[in-house]
Amino acid sequence: MSGLDVFLQQIVNGLALGMMYALLALGFTMVYGIIELINFSHFSVFMTGTFVGLFVLNLMGVTAVSRSLTGPALVGTLVLLFLATMTTTGLLGVLIERLCLRPLRNVSGTAPMITTIGVAFILINLMLLTWGPQTQRFPSLLPNWRWPLFGTAEITFKQLVLFVVGLLLGKAMRATAQDADAARMMGIDVDRVVVLTFFLGSALAGAGSLFFGLYYGFTAYYIGYTTGLRAFTSAVLGGIGSIPGAVLGGLLIGLTQSLGGQLLGVKWTDVIIFSILIIVMVFRPSGLLGVRAPQKA
Repeated sequence: MSGLDVFLQQIVNGLALGMMYALLALGFTMVYGIIELINFSHFSVFMTGTFVGLFVLNLMGVTAVSRSLTGPALVGTLVLLFLATMTTTGLLGVLIERLCLRPLRNVSGTAPMITTIGVAFILINLMLLTWGPQTQRFPSLLPNWRWPLFGTAEITFKQLVLFVVGLLLGKAMRATAQDADAARMMGIDVDRVVVLTFFLGSALAGAGSLFFGLYYGFTAYYIGYTTGLRAFTSAVLGGIGSIPGAVLGGLLIGLTQSLGGQLLGVKWTDVIIFSILIIVMVFRPSGLLGVRAPQKA
């Protein structure tokens, strides 16, 4: 494989990863845009979604040793899987907002943010107690189809599904979030807007969790931290509170992970990602597409 082929292959890989990060980053940025809260429980909602998806697949008779599906069986399974998982994680997000965050709505300081960290650890330990510390294999639901792009570079069916479905979900959620913002400005019940935002953001985490499981083929109680931290970096990089910024940040982080791992080694990936974040925060604290907030007197 020539240098150009390797570069193009890593671009494809990075865009696919970036779409997963973008879905997670949208959840962070939607909540921040409504109530200006960094919701660190979003990490663990994502992690919980992988186990929900695994449970749903097992209920449908699809296990780690099952063969890949094709045709109507694949489409039907994916639709049911995404609906069940996104609904469950969406309702989990609403439950977190209603029980843990709404009582702190008018509390100033860091108490609400620290509460989300506590919720994150509760979810981690619940999954640890339920499924155990061992890695859980995810079913190979998608067939291993591949298509050549240029030279020896190719795109897989998994990457195509991740990118296309992620793009459609992102656009749909962006439109819904804009409607919520318009509703709030027109005087509609703020609580309803906040609940809708938590539901949509957590549903996106559920979609991202399925992408993780289907793409990497495994899940574990610790994956929320590693993946969620990169998604949070994507939201901050793009401009926390900016929906287009979350998508742009996710794609950039995905490309950085893919190309950086190829050029310098996987062990340098996080060094590169967070170095870029520090540079952006120093020279443009509002992020790439964020709007600088006016200083309070």
